Amino acid sequence: MGDDKVIVENVNIPGQTSRVDASKYDAMKKALLAVLPDTTPGMTAAEMKKALLPHLPDDLFPQGKTSGWWMKCVQLDLEAKKLVARENSKPLRFYKL
Repeated sequence: MGDDKVIVENVNIPGQTSRVDASKYDAMKKALLAVLPDTTPGMTAAEMKKALLPHLPDDLFPQGKTSGWWMKCVQLDLEAKKLVARENSKPLRFYKL
């Protein structure tokens, strides 16, 4: 893993960035983009988490640990970068753009 970091944005707080582990970010981004549908109505956060767990490397996310936090981090970043969108629904639903 080393000290490699990636800068992430948060769609809810424009202009604010954070630095996070690049290996975990990349693994979660790949998993999230693999499971998210291309069209509405999309998936709920619970559906996303369940669907992406089998796609995560066990060395980075043993038994899915911390995957919820990483999923939200990457989802918010991808929304800020306009790669993912949220459906205006309850519960919120997400899909790829």
